[in-house]
Amino acid sequence: MSGHARQVATQEVDELRIPAGVSKHPENDLNVPYVSGSARFDAMVIVPCSMSILGRIASGSGETGVLRTGDVFLKQWRKLIIVPRETPWNLIHARNVVTVLEAGAIVLPVIPSFYSRLRSVAEAVDTVVWRILDQLGLPNPRVYGWKDAASEAAQAPS
Repeated sequence: MSGHARQVATQEVDELRIPAGVSKHPENDLNVPYVSGSARFDAMVIVPCSMSILGRIASGSGETGVLRTGDVFLKQWRKLIIVPRETPWNLIHARNVVTVLEAGAIVLPVIPSFYSRLRSVAEAVDTVVWRILDQLGLPNPRVYGWKDAASEAAQAPS
C-alpha cells in the first residue's frame, strides 16, 4: 500500500483496519520477495489504482515496491489486474491504459454491475470485488451470473 493510498483510505473509511497476519512493507522497500521475477506469485491486483500509478507502470518505472512488482508481473507474463477508479480520463490516461493492456495487464475499472438488483452501496462494491475474484479464478458463490429465461428453463430439473 502506498503512503498516499493509506491517506485516501483514512479520508474515505475513517479507520483502515488491516487484518492480523497481513504482511506490511514500507512503500520503498525493494527487498521483499514479490519484487523479484525469481519469486513465484500467480497474480497481483492493484485496487484501487490511481492513474498516476497506472501511468508509471505503463512507463516501466520501478522506484517503489508496487511499481517494481507491476513491472515484474508484466515482464514475467504473470496476471496483473489493475483496478482504476478515477474518472473522467484524459487522453494520457487512455493511452496509458492501452499501454498496460498491450503489455498483458487486465484493466478492470471500478464499475459496479446493476443487473443483480442491488440494494446498497456495499452490494455495488461487492460486484467489483466479485469480478476481481473471477479474474483470479477464485470461486465465489455470491457472484451474479447472467441467465436468461430460456437457459434457466433448460437447466431446471424435470
